[in-house]
Amino acid sequence: MVDQPGDGEYPEHWEADVVLRDGGTAHLRPIHPSDADAVQAFHTGQSQNSIYMRFFAFKARLSAKELKRFTEVDYKDRVAFVITIGGEIIGIGRYDRLSDPTEAEVAFNIADSHQGRGIGSILLEHLAAAAHENGIRKFTAEVLPENRKMLMVFSDAGYDVKRHFDDGVVSLEFNIDPTEKSRAVMESREHRAEARSVRELLAPSSVAVIGASRRWGTVGYQLLEHIIEGGFHGPVYAINPEALELAGMLSYGKLSEVPQPVQLAIIAVPYEEVAGVVEECAAAGVKGVVIASAGFTDDGERGLLRQRALVRQARANGMRVIGPASLGIANTHPDVSLNASMAPTMPLRGSLGLFSQSAAIGVSLYAASSRRKLGLSSLLSAGNRADVSGNDMMQYWEDDADTSAVGLYLESIGNPRKFSRIARRLARTKPVIVAKSDTMGLRLPPGHAVRTTQAPAGALDAMLRQSGVIRVETVEQLVDVAQVVSAQPLPAGPDVAIFSNSQALGNVVADSAAAHGLGVAQVVSGLDLDAGQSVALPLLRKALLDALASDAVHAAVAALLPARGLTVDAVAGVLAECSAAAGKPVVAAFTGILDPTITVEGLVGTEGCTVPCFSNPGAAVAALAAVVRYAEWAARDHGHFVEPDGCDPRQAAAELDGLLADVSGEQLKQLDPAATTSLLGHYGISVLPSAPFTTPDEAVAAADSLGWPVVLKTTEPALRHRLDLGGVRLGIEDAESLRLNVLQMRRALAAYGNPALEVQAMAPVGQACTFRAIEDPLLGPVISFGLAGDAVNLLDDWAHRVPPLSAADVHDFIRAPRASRKLFGYQGLPAVDVQALEDLAGRLAWMKDNHPEIALVEFNPVLCGPAGATILAADVRIGNAAQRTDSARRAMLG
Repeated sequence: MVDQPGDGEYPEHWEADVVLRDGGTAHLRPIHPSDADAVQAFHTGQSQNSIYMRFFAFKARLSAKELKRFTEVDYKDRVAFVITIGGEIIGIGRYDRLSDPTEAEVAFNIADSHQGRGIGSILLEHLAAAAHENGIRKFTAEVLPENRKMLMVFSDAGYDVKRHFDDGVVSLEFNIDPTEKSRAVMESREHRAEARSVRELLAPSSVAVIGASRRWGTVGYQLLEHIIEGGFHGPVYAINPEALELAGMLSYGKLSEVPQPVQLAIIAVPYEEVAGVVEECAAAGVKGVVIASAGFTDDGERGLLRQRALVRQARANGMRVIGPASLGIANTHPDVSLNASMAPTMPLRGSLGLFSQSAAIGVSLYAASSRRKLGLSSLLSAGNRADVSGNDMMQYWEDDADTSAVGLYLESIGNPRKFSRIARRLARTKPVIVAKSDTMGLRLPPGHAVRTTQAPAGALDAMLRQSGVIRVETVEQLVDVAQVVSAQPLPAGPDVAIFSNSQALGNVVADSAAAHGLGVAQVVSGLDLDAGQSVALPLLRKALLDALASDAVHAAVAALLPARGLTVDAVAGVLAECSAAAGKPVVAAFTGILDPTITVEGLVGTEGCTVPCFSNPGAAVAALAAVVRYAEWAARDHGHFVEPDGCDPRQAAAELDGLLADVSGEQLKQLDPAATTSLLGHYGISVLPSAPFTTPDEAVAAADSLGWPVVLKTTEPALRHRLDLGGVRLGIEDAESLRLNVLQMRRALAAYGNPALEVQAMAPVGQACTFRAIEDPLLGPVISFGLAGDAVNLLDDWAHRVPPLSAADVHDFIRAPRASRKLFGYQGLPAVDVQALEDLAGRLAWMKDNHPEIALVEFNPVLCGPAGATILAADVRIGNAAQRTDSARRAMLG
């Protein structure tokens, strides 16, 4: 919480950097009493028309009383936000709670010179989120009918706005609970703004290199040289106070001396000078900076504080930051031709977009793609990733017609929930390849606010899979897959034909394909390729085309040993022609080539008709298998996100507000059975009731109420499911038997401290399952499913998913545990009602997605039989929710 003397506290997450509609940045924060002079200046700078639209009358100046009311708020019943650029207020939005505590009136005022930049929409999102946290569910507003811009802000927000005209004023009211439409509107606006922001960086109108040097080998020298030699189409300026001429052109001592506007600045100065240079860029109106300078993470906490400060300074002045410690950026589009990177030459033009964090990995990616002859559309090295991230790049690539596939090497994920949302959308049209080492945990990039993750092992990988991401572990694997998706059509199925001039090699490749989950439609071994090029190539062409013509073959793998008179280029050319003619992918592996002058890895063939080639058939098969899995995901009908019938999120939220009234700090509150039943009931989830007791007579009375036969069990968590330890007794039919079992169980459990007992009606027999849901600081809601008992307790056989879930996600979720085969009939047992489990999973995911206040939900066990699923025990714990990394307000991670 941020404490404002005399006027209350507001949560820290209310303050945020934001991206505006045109790609610029600004700072949003709650208003302070110290803003009185700035608010007055903002007001007097407005046109008469704008003042009239806001106040329904003209006011030349605000009175002292009005300034006091506008700037002194309690951050609960009265909240106001300002948006600033360079410290100047450019927009104000506020709400005031009405007599109905669930309603508030909202109003906005946007600077004339900044209208049309989406400021009103951003203020509305942040006000609605703050109001929601304070128990407000509805906004009202009064707008003059001629104020069409403000009317559009409300009508375009995605809420169900009701309006009526009365006494010359349009009165509006709308519920501010996030809806599917309002979330879609927010995401669309966010996407357009962030994509444009990155586009301005990758296609600048002008570039300045600050720290340019005439000393060969220095970073400043190489960056300037690469930009010039790359043929950048705009003006380039060299900034160095100690040189009059650099790279054959006039050098400037300071950025302020450059006669024309500079859109992008490349900073290559010593670490201690970076902050001052960023300040100069802000004063000069630069739109973005690429910081090649390193040293921030090497300078411990002081360096991280400096990094945060320079990012705040840049964003507050409308700039984006790439780096620090960035390798640079490149854009191969012929109208731009920008190589502002340490890559020695302009990358080969192509359709693959690449993103990396550290400079070292960026060099590896560039080198690997160059060796493979992979053409790039754009390249960005984020370095410390203090601002511009992989999420930003995916937003850009989604709209970039020059990019058909993307590859990202991630060392950290700052906003996994947002990453999942963007990647899922992007992967529907373009393959997304992510390299992430298994040794890398889920963590934030250097310099960001520290948050630890509680997500179970495997949750992040599950999130990547459900988002359609092609997950790999190394740079080499990333370019392996990129070769296939960049040069070949997607396979329509998993069945492959294998061709080889060695029967043994063909069998090995077939085994490898089967191990990777591919179907082997046919194996053509023993091809005679030693008859000379004029005979062998037509034979290979005919065999391959015949196989690819079959509907049972979706792709082909050619694994070939060296043959007399045949070159790699000649064979690859035939394979590429066959692939293009059939419209099906073909990959090649040339093994046993000892000549060091022959390069096998890469795209080989004629221009516009290439085939991905490998020296290792295992790598070829693994890459093809990864693409097959992606193609299957992309071809599926994922349906809409699941919102089950019979759910009332609004009533559940109101009940949670009441339950949290006595919870403070990080304290968790375990709900009692009555509160649990009530809360779950708002989502159509019911728990089989049970009744605790102290005497045998109370047990009999409870059984009469619940219905015979009953189960007797302890409430001790470690014993309540353990039939073998005497913690459960089943099928008790009458009062006499129940009294006897109570006595026997108490004697048996005496060694465990005489835990409390309860009775419960017998549920229909079935397979015992368990569901769990948590709120993770980074991933947000995570739900898990497994078969109860040893499968999850000993073997950790869980499935994990990150809501929201589509129908396809729910389907896969229940079938993901290895032990899930028991649900579909096993060793003579009947199949269970899997649809009942899917329905429960959908309801639990929808509830957890809507309510971050619910810290933990556990259903254990859930008995699922042939006709339904029954929850026997539920544990629900709630607490004050931390702000999710991907919330109902647009904000840049900081």
